Formats: sequence, C-alpha cells, structure tokens
Amino acid sequence: MYNSVRTVILLGALTALLILIGGHFGGQNGMILALIVAGAMNLGSYWFSDRVVLALYRAKPIEERDAPELYGIVRQLAQRAGLPMPKVALIPQETPNAFATGRDPQHAVVAVTQGLLRLMDRQELTGVLAHEMGHVRNRDMLVGSIAATLAGAVMVLANMARWAAIFGVGSRGDDDDGGGMIGLLATAILAPIAALLIQMAVSRSREYKADATGARLAGSPAGLASALRKLGQANQRRPMAAQPATAHLFIVNPLSGRSLAGLFSTHPPLGERIRRLLSQGASA
Repeated sequence: MYNSVRTVILLGALTALLILIGGHFGGQNGMILALIVAGAMNLGSYWFSDRVVLALYRAKPIEERDAPELYGIVRQLAQRAGLPMPKVALIPQETPNAFATGRDPQHAVVAVTQGLLRLMDRQELTGVLAHEMGHVRNRDMLVGSIAATLAGAVMVLANMARWAAIFGVGSRGDDDDGGGMIGLLATAILAPIAALLIQMAVSRSREYKADATGARLAGSPAGLASALRKLGQANQRRPMAAQPATAHLFIVNPLSGRSLAGLFSTHPPLGERIRRLLSQGASA
C-alpha cells in the first residue's frame, strides 16, 4: 500500500512538472493544455505502453520455435509465479539487457537483447528472466511505462526551451527585464534533472523488490547475482543505444557507461543489489 501511494505521488509530481513547464510557456492556457496532454499521455500509456516501448527499441515478438530455451524458461517461471505466459520479444542490440512492459500480467511482454542470449548461461538467463517476471508479478510495468512517457514529454519541452534560449526566443515573460530568457534557461537545465530524479525515486525501490521476487522464482539468487555482475561490466564497456526517459525500464542502467548519465542513475548500485541477493541466499 505504501509503495502504491508513493508511486501515485511521484507520478503526480511528474505530471505537475509538465504542467509548470506548460504554464511557463503559455500561462494559464499553457497549463491547461499541458494538463490535457499529460492526461492523454497517461491514458495512451495505459493502453499502448508496450507497443510504444517495443517500437522504440525495434523489438520483434518471437515464437517458441525461434528461441525454444528462452521460451521454456519464461513459461516455467510464469507457472511458478501463477501468471499467464507473457509475450516474448527480441531486441536487435548486442549490449546485454532486458525489460518487461505491458499494462497488466495479461498483457505483459518480456524483451531481451540478442547480446543477453549470447552472454548468459542458463542459470544466469533464468535469473534475469525471473527478475523481469518479478516486475510482472509486482505490477511494476505500467508505472514504469507511464513514467517513461511523461519524462519523455518533459525532456522534449526542455529541449524546446534550450533551442528557444539559443535563438533568443523569449517566453510569455520576455518583457520582464529578461525574466523570460532566464526562465527558458532554467527550464532547459532543471526540467530534465527533475524528471530524472522523479524516475529514480519510482525505479530504485522497485528494482530491489524485483530482485528479491526473481530470486524466489528462480529458486536461488546465485544466477541473478552472477548475471548482474556480467551486465554491469558489459554496459560499462558498451553502453546501449537507449533513451534516458526509458532507462529505468531495463534490468541494469543501459547508460551506465556514460559519465553524465551515471550521475543520475535510475537504478540502485549494482554492488548493493548483489549484496542483498547473496544475503537473501544466505538467510534462506
């Protein structure tokens, strides 16, 4: 109950940020328009979040004949969790990573990169997929997808403000001794940071919970702990071609190799996640 209330508050904060930016650009009418846009985005995210995220990463749904081992592991985990069999999708990227999306367990999709299948042994792959099924079981996917959509909108507006400031285009306050230009600069700099901070608050506690749930579904935390080590090293060496607004959806931060992105990681430290997993195994 606490996590649900906190999530509603945090998503409300992201919506409020979008409305404030709209108010800066267009006054009361801008705030009303931003509220309508935020509402439409929330509604659209509810119904189409899986399609949007999958299209963004060119993920293709696959059948059991395409990857029988992958399918078999997902089916086994779904049965253990008492969940419907999700759709499975393959992302055409060599950097190993994975995410789950969809509005509810009946419409869930588990997506993995080609690099993940090449890097992981069966125990590690089971750990990664169990983590993603943990998100499905904990109903995290919808929250993450809505947060991604709203954060993306905030970042688009921030980019507009940056270009407006570069070309000297003021806002509704440009008659107030340069106040409009200052507002544009503040929006361009602070809005993306605020959006990332809100995403961090939404994502971090959910990753710990999905780790714990995944370890139970897999029967042991060892596979997931080993997979997280490999994933961390691989994403440091070769950051994934990912959008910052959707980084929190992945099992590990796909931008971890980019120094600036690392300052505002949407994921808890890998070392702490591994420590908690191994501690969970020791106490079992």
